[in-house]
Amino acid sequence: MSSSPLKWVARATCRLPVPVMKLLSGKPHEIEGKRLDPVVQFMVRHFADPPGTLDSVEKTRAGFDLQGDWLTHPPAPGVRIEPWLVQGPAGPIRCEIHRPAALPRANAPVLVFYHGGGHVAGSLESHREVCRQLAHEGQCAVVAVDYRLAPEHRFPVGIRDCLAAFDAVVVEADTLGFDRRRVAVGGDSAGGNAAAVVAQQRSNAPFPPRVQMLWVPWLDMSKQSRSYQLFAEGFFLEKAKMEWYTDLYLSKPEDALDPLASPLLGDVQGVCPAVLLIAGFDPLRDEGLAYGAKLKSAGIPTHVKVFEGLVHPFINVAGFVPAANAAFTEAMRLLRERL
Repeated sequence: MSSSPLKWVARATCRLPVPVMKLLSGKPHEIEGKRLDPVVQFMVRHFADPPGTLDSVEKTRAGFDLQGDWLTHPPAPGVRIEPWLVQGPAGPIRCEIHRPAALPRANAPVLVFYHGGGHVAGSLESHREVCRQLAHEGQCAVVAVDYRLAPEHRFPVGIRDCLAAFDAVVVEADTLGFDRRRVAVGGDSAGGNAAAVVAQQRSNAPFPPRVQMLWVPWLDMSKQSRSYQLFAEGFFLEKAKMEWYTDLYLSKPEDALDPLASPLLGDVQGVCPAVLLIAGFDPLRDEGLAYGAKLKSAGIPTHVKVFEGLVHPFINVAGFVPAANAAFTEAMRLLRERL
C-alpha cells in the first residue's frame, strides 16, 4: 500500500487532543438532535474531498486503493494472506483468503467479504487491512472477493461474481478447511448490498449463509430515502456521488427495481440472521433501518445498531478513530457470537 505523506499526516492529526480538533473544526454538526463525533468532524473537514466533488472512474478507484489503509488498524499479527481463484460466469474471480494463525485447519468458520465502492471502485487492495483485521478479531477466515466493477461490467455481472464466490466457498469448503455450515457473508456499502443479495438468493440452498453482516449497506437503488436529503453534502458520502454510482452500475433504469440490485425490495422470508451496522450521518441510513424493520417483520433474528456520530464508511477508519474502533469491536463480538 502507498506510503503517501498524507497518510502519515492523517494518522498524526487523528492523535491530536480532542479539544484541539474541536477548535480546528468549528461549530459542532448537529442534525435531528444527533451530534457528529468530533474526531470524525475533524476528518471530514480536513481530509475529505470538497463537497460536490465528482472525479473520474479512474481517479475514484485510485483514491480507494491509495487511501484504503490510511486509518485502518495496524497489520494484525499472524494473519496469513493467500490468493485464490474462483471460476465465475464471466471468467475468473480473484479472491484473497485471510487466515489467523490460531484458526483450526479443518471446519473453520469463514466470512465471505465484499468490499465497498459503489460497484465502481474498491478492490482487494483497498480493503486488505480491513479484511486482515476482520480475520484477526473475528477469529475466522475471511475470503475477500474482487468482483467485477461497473461501468466496464454493469449490473448484474458483478453480483453474479459475488454469488459464484459464495458458492465456491461452500463447494470447496473441505479443501479450504472451512465448515460449510458456518459461512457468513458481509460487506460495507456496495459490499453490504452484495451480501444482502447473496443472503436472499441462497436462502434455500443446502448450505445457506449462517449470518449476514451489513456495514452501512446500500439496499435500495429505486428511490432516495429522507436521509439522502438530510446528509446530501458534506459528510463524506454524498447524494450526488450515490447518483453517479447508480448511473454507472445499472444497465437500464428499471434494473433498480430488481432485488438483485435493491435487496430492500426482495423476498426475505427464510433468510439467515442479520446484523446491520448503520452510521448516523449517512445518506444510506434510512434504507438500512428499513431493511432491519423488514427482516424483523418477517421473523428473521436481526440486530440493528446505529452508531449515531459516525459517517459512511466507518469500517475503514477504525484504527485511528476511537468511535469507529468501538463500533468495529462491537461488530466483531456480534460476528463471533453468531458464527
